[in-house]
Amino acid sequence: MITTLAVSGYRSLRDLVVPLGRLTVITGANGSGKTSLYRALRLLAETAQGRLVATLAAEGGLSSALWAGPETVSRAVRAGERPVQGTVRKGPVSLRLGFGGDAFGFAVDLGMPSREHPFPLDPAIKVEAMWNGERLGRLSVFAERRGPSVRLRGVRNGAWREVTERLSPFDSMVTHCAEPGDGAELLTLRERMRDWRFYDALRTDPDAPARRPQMMTFTPVLGGDGADLAAAIATVAAIGDAAALEEAVEHAFPGSRLEVGGDVAGPGGLRLHQHGLLRPLGLAELSDGTLRYLLLVAALLSPRPPELMVLNEPEASLHPSLLPSLARLLARASRRCQVVVVSHSEPLIDALREAGVIEEVRLEKSFGETGAPGVEAPGWDWPRR
Repeated sequence: MITTLAVSGYRSLRDLVVPLGRLTVITGANGSGKTSLYRALRLLAETAQGRLVATLAAEGGLSSALWAGPETVSRAVRAGERPVQGTVRKGPVSLRLGFGGDAFGFAVDLGMPSREHPFPLDPAIKVEAMWNGERLGRLSVFAERRGPSVRLRGVRNGAWREVTERLSPFDSMVTHCAEPGDGAELLTLRERMRDWRFYDALRTDPDAPARRPQMMTFTPVLGGDGADLAAAIATVAAIGDAAALEEAVEHAFPGSRLEVGGDVAGPGGLRLHQHGLLRPLGLAELSDGTLRYLLLVAALLSPRPPELMVLNEPEASLHPSLLPSLARLLARASRRCQVVVVSHSEPLIDALREAGVIEEVRLEKSFGETGAPGVEAPGWDWPRR
């Protein structure tokens, strides 16, 4: 489980370290930095997929993603005694992302590419480190990258071995140096990071993929756009927690039940039987809120839970009456995997408090910088360049 998330120099996150629990809610006012923290988690996941640099480039390049304020905000500025103004930079341009957990930790430091590089918007990976446990330490590091050089600590004798001295600044050691033997721990962490699951694009509009006829095939994991909703629900009913599925529907829509229709060998669909209606409703007929709730049911009751599931504003389109049902689902899912929820819905947060113990990270912005004033920051150390 991830216990610490650290971000430095990314958008409004000048220097933020927050704890993560089994079920964590990240909240705050609009513009407080919730989306930036969510994106930071996604960027870490993209590292394991080999897409970190490309994703940052798609955001407009490193210059667009970097903290836009001064390198430091003095007490005089915060007290209003001096205006906010630029200062002479003391350190290198840097965007750093990292996490620590009960088993492993990882951090990456990105900076500007060399001047002769033909793609100046692409960030360059300067430093990477992986270690055992929650916090970086001299003896806990087992993989280290500085510039183009990567070295791994031997499993048997603990001695360092140089793996390469020619790694591209746009490639991560996570994807290019994981191997059996000395790189086995690196390989294990890469696969764990690749298992992280994100839901922020579940569509419910009239043309949403979930509303179309679907092939009924084994689907233990709901797709990011919800296109395979019917198959995912059918899979939960077949090999997952069918009782929890029925309970989730009944709790949200009393007297209702789901029916998987169509030939299992061809296009099929999902129908919702509701009390008082003479026929069931197909997915194309459901309201946006009802469809979204069913999408969240399929995601959270997956028979193949990930190590980490992150949901961005899952309450969107939901009527307030459905938030207690969603909270129950989130609490149930957190018993099988770590869950992070980004939300500004106080009713949902209240319902989550009632459903079980949660870690709450409330963000606030001051002088353009995101902070978590009510949260005790865990200890954290960045790898040095």
